[in-house]
Amino acid sequence: MEKKVIVIGSGFAGLATASCLAKQGFDVTVLEKNDATGGRARKFHADGFTFDMGPSWYWMPDVFENYFNHFEKKTSDYYNLVRLDPSYRIIFGENDNMNVPAGEEALCQMFERYEPGSSVNLRKFLAEAKYKYEVGMGEFVRKPSISIMEFADLRILASMFRLQMFSSLSSHVRSLFTNKKLIELLEFPVLFLGATPEKNPAMYSLMNYADMALGTWYPMGGMTKIIEGMVMLAEELGVKIRLGEEVKQIYVPNGHATKVITNKGEYAADVVVGGADYHHVEQNLLAEPQRQYTEKYWDKRVMAPSSLLFYLGVNKRLKGLLHHNLFFDKDFKQHAVEIYENPTWPTNPLFYVCAPSVTDPSVAPAGCENLFVLIPLAPDLQDTEELREKYFDLVMERLENLTGQDIRNSIVYKRSFAHNDFKKDYHAFKGNAYGLANTLLQTAFLKPRIKSKKVKNLYYTGQLTAPGPGVPPSLISGQVVAELIAKEQQ
Repeated sequence: MEKKVIVIGSGFAGLATASCLAKQGFDVTVLEKNDATGGRARKFHADGFTFDMGPSWYWMPDVFENYFNHFEKKTSDYYNLVRLDPSYRIIFGENDNMNVPAGEEALCQMFERYEPGSSVNLRKFLAEAKYKYEVGMGEFVRKPSISIMEFADLRILASMFRLQMFSSLSSHVRSLFTNKKLIELLEFPVLFLGATPEKNPAMYSLMNYADMALGTWYPMGGMTKIIEGMVMLAEELGVKIRLGEEVKQIYVPNGHATKVITNKGEYAADVVVGGADYHHVEQNLLAEPQRQYTEKYWDKRVMAPSSLLFYLGVNKRLKGLLHHNLFFDKDFKQHAVEIYENPTWPTNPLFYVCAPSVTDPSVAPAGCENLFVLIPLAPDLQDTEELREKYFDLVMERLENLTGQDIRNSIVYKRSFAHNDFKKDYHAFKGNAYGLANTLLQTAFLKPRIKSKKVKNLYYTGQLTAPGPGVPPSLISGQVVAELIAKEQQ
């Protein structure tokens, strides 16, 4: 008899776990509470617009390619990738834009314009970052991180110093560059990892390698094309996906999960995988004796940010925007402190605008623009319609002033999404958007475990466990937990 695996949640991690286990011969069912697959990477249609609800950056293309290669497939079997050039635009003020080009040579030329002589240090910085990427993404993140002994390898221990795990990204960047705009460019990729650049290990310059060397890409049709491809592959492998089924309880007699109870019925299980919010699965689906962690433990976790999002349909084409646009016209440091150190609604937030219709006409009606506006926020803030509207007006006024055009009077569709929605739709702990912060004390085996200590056949995957937040790590998390299950449960 094939062993029955129940996977809770159909995000990147849940779908990856399901397909990898189905390939190993397990009988896999995915239970999804919402009416569409993808978790945070869902999409919706409104008034002729197609909106990606969550992730919008396609970085680390090798991780996606490796995933599909595992099944003797290619990403191109499921979607058409295009590389963006420029990769993105940073707006520092009125008529003060930095278009970040694709390719190292063009980047070096741009660095020279801002800081003569800096291209030598950029090449050095990227060479170090390449090593960190290859070791970090190739070895560290592919360990189950159950025991410190996984890392007790002399080669790995020696590399920890070369990985610069014990110095900050901020000090590393400032030792090489003095231009404020170049520093902000290099510090931006860690903004969503869960700490200020002063507290993020310099190891995370691997993100700069992903950004600058591997490039920024876009799957035509939207980020949910990846999910559609993963679902198609999962179903080819025999995975059963049940939508609109919210798990209410994991039944655990004698330390072993035997069934999963939903709002529509129950499923027998030999193995259970929590691909939904880890805190929710532990605290709400298990009885207290079966929980590894207390509420006090969870309250002490450092979370990555939440977000206030606006999905906007505009009835005209806009000027001054690329596909990805970062508005750094206010103090970077102040906003970071208001996310990470003194959690509050920000005074003058930085924000991000994605205009996928610049690249992809299919996501908006002819002559229209599709906008996704994101303000990173501290988790667990009060979330009201009044606050959402206040910040909508604040960022739209800046967007209009900095691009020199009226936008608000041309909006024909608008939807907001923030803490309360993250909690309602995803059971997100404290309304977080990006999972558990990647601080040094929450790295690898210091994260919540991918295997329960209390329930013998219960495993976890996704943003609140190893290896961490982001789409590529979530994809890898699903593969890692599937390997562990195949080893232990077959």
